[in-house]
Amino acid sequence: MGANLKEVRERISSVNSTQQITKAMKMVSAAKLRRAQEAIQQMRPYARKLNEMMANILSNLDGDASSAYGETREVKRVLVVVVTSSRGLCGAFNANIIKAARTLIEEKYDAQVKAGRVRIVPIGKKGYDAFRKVHPIQMIEQGYINLFEDLSFDNVSALSSYLIRAFLDNDYGAIEIVYGRFKNAAQQFPETVQWLPVEKIEADDATSSSRMRADYIFEPEKEALLEKLIPSILQTTFQSFLLDTHASEHGARMTAMDKATDNANDLMKELRITYNKARQEAITKEISEIVGGAAALES
Repeated sequence: MGANLKEVRERISSVNSTQQITKAMKMVSAAKLRRAQEAIQQMRPYARKLNEMMANILSNLDGDASSAYGETREVKRVLVVVVTSSRGLCGAFNANIIKAARTLIEEKYDAQVKAGRVRIVPIGKKGYDAFRKVHPIQMIEQGYINLFEDLSFDNVSALSSYLIRAFLDNDYGAIEIVYGRFKNAAQQFPETVQWLPVEKIEADDATSSSRMRADYIFEPEKEALLEKLIPSILQTTFQSFLLDTHASEHGARMTAMDKATDNANDLMKELRITYNKARQEAITKEISEIVGGAAALES
């Protein structure tokens, strides 16, 4: 019985230590989430409006040389950017993004996979670990890209500029982004976006209030303006994907640590009940032994 009491005490101490860690991680994630949430909420309307404007412009540039960004071409090679976190302990957040990326590749680019023409750009260690040994899919470079330490436009645009140039040079026929979209602290979900070529607004979609085709007046010259405008919009959109994932990661981790803390609290209650029962049994046994010994002496 003494051994059982010692074991239960050790488990209570272990669970208590774990609970302190999960509480601390929840508080840290909550603080980081506030900043990340503010960043994406400020960026998202701006990026969405720019993206709509870009789709409108490219939809009205039929035959123009600058419409290469929206040019539909034969997809011989495809590049998939998988945006995950580099750390775990955030529930199924990373697993859901990786699953969405695999589904995209298997269903949309099955022919390119069989031909060995699918490349992955992992932003975050979890995505790199998931795809580094998947044959014949290959990474564009060894290791993963970590941009979450600095999500400023200048830092992120270095990668997005490289991807844009690779598309314009016809290294890839399509570039897809798989990331975690932030809804609130308790809800994040994977999303897949065809980043390049830019999807045009079809005539049938013109009746949609959210996707209206518009004719713009350009000042200065159209070609000179688009040469700077389109890449800038694409870079801004790319940055919004990372900001979304960053906020989603901290929201998922905060929620996971909150649940872990609650589970530890429930386990502590069960262990205390078990400990008290074992202690009562030990006391009862000792009293019985004393009474039995006293009775033996009297007889």
